[in-house]
Amino acid sequence: MQYHRITSINDPYFASLHALLKRIFPPEEVLAYELWKEPLEDPGIHVYVAIDNGEVVGSTEYRYYPELRVAMTDFTIIGVANKGIGRFLMRSREKDLARLARESGTAPIGMFAEIYNPYESGEHEFGGVTPMNPFIRREVLSHIGYKMINFPYVHPSWEHTGEAVEGLNLCFLPVDEELSFIPASLVVQFLEGYYSALPNKPQQWLDMVEGLRGRDQIELLPI
Repeated sequence: MQYHRITSINDPYFASLHALLKRIFPPEEVLAYELWKEPLEDPGIHVYVAIDNGEVVGSTEYRYYPELRVAMTDFTIIGVANKGIGRFLMRSREKDLARLARESGTAPIGMFAEIYNPYESGEHEFGGVTPMNPFIRREVLSHIGYKMINFPYVHPSWEHTGEAVEGLNLCFLPVDEELSFIPASLVVQFLEGYYSALPNKPQQWLDMVEGLRGRDQIELLPI
């Protein structure tokens, strides 16, 4: 299996990746095809696909913020079952993030991820691919070590509609497994930077961030 980085919408594998995104995720989670041009050309955004026999069978997108010493997993997609794609993507991402941290001279403290909460929002079909079932994914991410950041979470729609998207938790994978709190200021800095590309933010998101400013630390809970 090949771990291939996509840096242009003209990459021969990008069309297959975007089709996979649309098949797996709800519309409000998928950036329009032409709007991918700038993110893919951003050196800080890492979009990789898993290629098996010339076909895109999975993908992951992530970033590393050396000034915060944290990473963010934007998404991980498994397109075909029983190929070990999830493990391949996770290990390849780990190695690349270790490289990015090393090159920046920093020691990472953890990684953020938005995780679907099917117990609140109901089950999504997710393209009919069993490994992408939100109940399964949530349990797998719990096994990996992710913890839920304990506050009501919404995010702006990637459809640029200005709507608030619910049904997810913002979670954190701490390097220190015993960590039970993280600074609220870290969450605020991360969210403001991560969603700076979406100028049309819903009032619900703005209120959420403002509420975090008034807090010192936020508890990390099991998922």
